[in-house]
Amino acid sequence: MVGVQRGLLIMMAAGAVALGPSVLRVGGSDDGAVNENGGNPAAVSYQVTDKEFYLSADQISYIRPGLNVTLNSVTNVVPGLQPVVDLNIKDDFGNPLDITGATTPGVISLRFIVATWDAAAFTYRNLIIQASSGNPYRDSTGTWTALEAGHYTYKFAAKLPTFDTSMPSTLFCGGSRNLTDALGKNYYVNTFKDFVPATGAAATTWGATTTAMCNACHDPIAPHGGNYREAKACALCHNPVNMVGVILGSNPPVDRAQFNNRVFFHQIHSGIAPAIGEITYPQLIQKCTTCHDPKAANGNTWATLPTRVACGSCHTDIDWVTGAGHGPDNLPQADDSQCASCHGATQTAEWDASIPGSHIVPSDSKQLKGLKVTILSATNTAAGQKPTVTFTVTQNDGKPIPPNSAGLSLSLVLGGNTKDYNTPNANAQPFSQSATGAAYDATTGIATYTFTTAIPATATGTWTISAQYRRTVTLTKAVGGTISYTEGGPNPIFDVSVDGSEVVARRVAVDLAKCNACHYNLSNLFSHGGQRNSIQFCVMCHNPNANDGGRRPADGSANPAESISFQRLIHRIHTGEGMTQQYTVYGFAGQSNFNDVTYPGDRRNCLACHTNTAAYNLPTAPGTLPVVTLRDYFSPRGPGTAACTGCHDDSNVAAHAYIYTTTFPGSTAPAESCGTCHAANADWSATQVHAR
Repeated sequence: MVGVQRGLLIMMAAGAVALGPSVLRVGGSDDGAVNENGGNPAAVSYQVTDKEFYLSADQISYIRPGLNVTLNSVTNVVPGLQPVVDLNIKDDFGNPLDITGATTPGVISLRFIVATWDAAAFTYRNLIIQASSGNPYRDSTGTWTALEAGHYTYKFAAKLPTFDTSMPSTLFCGGSRNLTDALGKNYYVNTFKDFVPATGAAATTWGATTTAMCNACHDPIAPHGGNYREAKACALCHNPVNMVGVILGSNPPVDRAQFNNRVFFHQIHSGIAPAIGEITYPQLIQKCTTCHDPKAANGNTWATLPTRVACGSCHTDIDWVTGAGHGPDNLPQADDSQCASCHGATQTAEWDASIPGSHIVPSDSKQLKGLKVTILSATNTAAGQKPTVTFTVTQNDGKPIPPNSAGLSLSLVLGGNTKDYNTPNANAQPFSQSATGAAYDATTGIATYTFTTAIPATATGTWTISAQYRRTVTLTKAVGGTISYTEGGPNPIFDVSVDGSEVVARRVAVDLAKCNACHYNLSNLFSHGGQRNSIQFCVMCHNPNANDGGRRPADGSANPAESISFQRLIHRIHTGEGMTQQYTVYGFAGQSNFNDVTYPGDRRNCLACHTNTAAYNLPTAPGTLPVVTLRDYFSPRGPGTAACTGCHDDSNVAAHAYIYTTTFPGSTAPAESCGTCHAANADWSATQVHAR
């Protein structure tokens, strides 16, 4: 491939190639170019995170990226007949593709499903059944007929069973275009046609969620070899009608009901699906709208359509026959007819018996009054001085809270410098001091606190003052008493110069909103009691010289200490079961082994966490410190090496990095040459090697 970057707008048609400063057009003049179908060329934008971005014009012309299918019509959707589908197959630029791969690169493999939709029961019935197993299936061995370039008909191999042709139905077409050899990737397509077989009229079918909800974590969701990439496609087979009985020929017998979507998808995310094994779900399971999209056409079915199967897939302790575990009265439930009479779709109070009310996440409770610390000013911030900080503690409504309020835990934190935190304190941790005894002016709501520890006399550059704080509150449940919840607030970041130089904020590499796209509320799960929930605060403690030695057992078998530097910690955790080495950290909650983490996304997508491509490009920012990694192949290692080997952790990569690292005379810090090959504009740049 060619590593020369170019403008992002690419236009393609037949004929010669003309390369402009920001447009790659294959065709004639700007106002006269046409594609092979005689129309205007399609405009396609490829980003630096796409493999296509790095192709030359000739490569673009040859490969013809993309796979797009248009379902024009379908006939013979009648019991006893074989449906016939009329469709067009094109690349990203609107040009026809050869399904055989003979005249355009890449063999295209497509599969088809016809399923009826029962709106009352809110379920599909797949009409294509595999004879050997009895499972819902797809048709892919039928007859293809080429009508013209890119225009085909496909005749099903299967004859349809008896069904009601007046019911709304869905035709699904999905599959792939194999360009592994030419491009190092395949293209996938999922497309649907909703219609009434008896009349051919358009119809409305399934709409319980959107694939975007799945892909907030899965990036993208792609089971069964990657061929099924839409939530709607999953519902065609994983439904209550088809997923019944025992799979034919299974030994020992396998109950197909466990794959019913009302069971299967819930149990996967609960980590208890017997057919899948252990899953590490990255947030709280009771947040139903993580998956169910309230904006989808039928996105509220999780609240309006309670069933024993769906609810029991998470609430596995309920025995519907005896009623054991079903509420305080242990009510038996013979069928689903009465579920909604108690468990309605409208919440009247928090943690009432309604579906929305009973699934409230405590951090979302409207009973919480909010908590926020705002740092107003800081004086005496020169090296050798003890800073005096003025701040406020308030609720969401602006009501001031005295620092010494009962139940409030409040500490001010001081660390530096912002090039890469390495505070000269035990384990390189920032200075943290309780500020509950700060002087308080009840008239203004302003508190004043002076650190008892001075900024070190040798300190330079920019240092950060922050706060960590929380209080435990009691939340009242409409049903079931009360619960205790620890409420924290965002960590304020207040930067000061300790030597008169310009204030320089710490680089921003990760976006908390991106973390919460998958974790929902990071502080609920991992952030030390809910009081550490800002990325720019996390890096004050999780710095290049920090480790878990203070919490490791005295037994020498557990030593040496493990690095908790942020770039190492986060990359290691999200690599999880893909790591070749052990990564175990001792923390506040004891020992945590992260080798069982099952990351649901694609780790090549660095932008799933990082703010932009510049945040992870090499070389690293000047002043970024080497990372002490005593439990790895060598230590210390340069900051770029530490980040990259967080994911690429085998000995071959370590050896490669080690060879290209040196320590110059008069220095104790390793110098790495990663940027020579992996810089932003190099052929092996971090963006290019991670492109998808």
